[in-house]
Amino acid sequence: MTPADLTPAPLDREAGYALLAELAGPAAADTLGGLDGLAPGFADWIVTSLFGGTYQRPGLALRDRQIANLAALTALGGVEPQLADHVRNSLRIGMTREEITEVIVHLAPYVGVPKALAGLRVATATFTAADAPASGTPAEARA
Repeated sequence: MTPADLTPAPLDREAGYALLAELAGPAAADTLGGLDGLAPGFADWIVTSLFGGTYQRPGLALRDRQIANLAALTALGGVEPQLADHVRNSLRIGMTREEITEVIVHLAPYVGVPKALAGLRVATATFTAADAPASGTPAEARA
């Protein structure tokens, strides 16, 4: 196989930021917030390569990609902030709480009960936070 035989990989920065905004909504800026001060350019690389690259490939619907993300992050464990982000993203694109819960429960025999339980704890906390009334105070005023 030569490079000419390969399908070009998409890498679209603008599409990546648009997709992140669609998935994360108003919290998009906070999703990778603070990284530029620590690792300049790293957040842009993540958005461009992941949301502007991998997510742009044909073959899977956004819902299917979110199911894969929920499964991978639950199986990996120790990545609670990222799992919570993807639980929120899954809700934003129309997945139900029951579907999200079922994805995690389905994993128990494959990844182990402790990881499934940890994933369910993250999902529960994320659902609870989604139900909490907004404070009504802009983030800038709270800082």
